[in-house]
Amino acid sequence: MKKAEILEGSMAVALAVKSCKPGVISAYPISPQTHIVEYLAKMVASGELKSEYVVADSEFSAASIIYGASAAGVRSYTASSSQGLLLMTEVIYNAAGTRLPMVFTGVNRAISAPISIQVDHQDTLSLRDSGLIQFYVENGQEAYDAHIQAFRLAEDSEILLPTMICMDGWVLTHGYEPVELMDQEVVDTFLSPYRPIHYLDPENPLTFGSYAEDDVLMELKYMIQAAMDQAKKKIVEIASEFHRITGHSGLRLIEAYRTEGAEVLLMGMGSMAGTMKEAVDRMREDGIAVGLIKVCCYRPFPSEAIFENCKSARAVAVLDQGFSMGSEGPLSLDVKAALSNLKTPTVFSFITGLAGREVTIETIQGITSTVRKVIDSGQIVRGSQWVDLNRSIL
Repeated sequence: MKKAEILEGSMAVALAVKSCKPGVISAYPISPQTHIVEYLAKMVASGELKSEYVVADSEFSAASIIYGASAAGVRSYTASSSQGLLLMTEVIYNAAGTRLPMVFTGVNRAISAPISIQVDHQDTLSLRDSGLIQFYVENGQEAYDAHIQAFRLAEDSEILLPTMICMDGWVLTHGYEPVELMDQEVVDTFLSPYRPIHYLDPENPLTFGSYAEDDVLMELKYMIQAAMDQAKKKIVEIASEFHRITGHSGLRLIEAYRTEGAEVLLMGMGSMAGTMKEAVDRMREDGIAVGLIKVCCYRPFPSEAIFENCKSARAVAVLDQGFSMGSEGPLSLDVKAALSNLKTPTVFSFITGLAGREVTIETIQGITSTVRKVIDSGQIVRGSQWVDLNRSIL
C-alpha cells in the first residue's frame, strides 16, 4: 500500500479507473466532470494506460460507445454530469435491460432550468428507476475505492448491471484531499481481467435488446430486480474482501455513525455527510441523543439495513439534495417505505442544498431542534420542509 498523496478528487478517480484497465473509455466533457476525462486522456496519450479513448460528439454518444464496447466483451467506462446524464438516460435503461456491465462516474450538478453549474443530486436521482446501481461517496478516498469496487460488482456474473459512482461536483471533483492509493498488484489481486459471459461473437451469434411482448417482458424486468436484490449481498461480500486486502472500508450499503442510543437519526448522502458527522459530534457533546445514517448505496435501496438501524429511534430526519416534483424528497420516500411497518420512528423530509446552497453545521443543528420539538409535541408530519428558503423572492 502506498502512502497517502494530496490529490484532486478528479485525479483520484482517474487513477482508480486507470488501475482497473478499461479497454474502452468514451469522453464528452461537461463541467464539473471534465477533469476526470482530461486526466484519462493524458494517461492514454502518454502510454501509461493502454485503452481505446474515444472522443464522442455528445453524452448520448459517449454512453452508446461504452454500451457497444461492453456488448463486444470489453471493460468500459465513461463519466458525465447534469444534463449530460439525462441525455444518457435512454442508453442507461438499455444497458440495464440487456445486462451489460459498465461503470459511470456521475458528477452531481443541478438540472436546468434555470441553468446552474453548482452541486445537487437531482441529476443522478432522476436515473433511480433505470436499473442502474448507484453509490454516493463522501470524500476523495471513498471515490477512489468505490470505482475499483464498482467494476468488480458490475461484472459479477450474478449482477451484470451498469454501475454509477455519484460524487458531488466541485466539492469533491475539484477539492484536494489525502488519498491512499493502491499498488497495481493489489488492484489486480482484487479485480481480475474482465471475462464476459454474453458478448457479440460471429461464431456464436446473439441478439441484444430484441423486441419483447407481454409474455416475456415482465419476466425480464423481474430478472433485473432479482439482480438488484442479489447485489445487496454482493456489495457486503465485496466490501469485506476489499477491506481484507486493502484495509479500506470501501463501498457499503450504509454507514451508521454514533447511532447508539440515538432518539433522532439524521440521514443523507454524499459529501454533506462530513458536515453532518461534525454536527452530530457537537450535539452529542451537548447531551443531545442524535446519530447519523449515511446512505452509501441508493440503488439497490438498503431497506433492511435502514430498518434495523432506525427501528429504535423516535424520529428520522432525511436531508435530500433533490426533489420529486409533486411529491417530496426521493430518499425520504424510500425511507418511509422501508419503515412503513413501524409506528415509530416518524420520518421527516427536508429539502436542502439545492444548486450548492450551503448546508452548515448550524443548519443541521436547526433541523434537529425542529424535529425534537415536533415529536415532543405529538404533531402529525406531512410533506417536505424546504430549508433556508429566501422568502423575499417567493
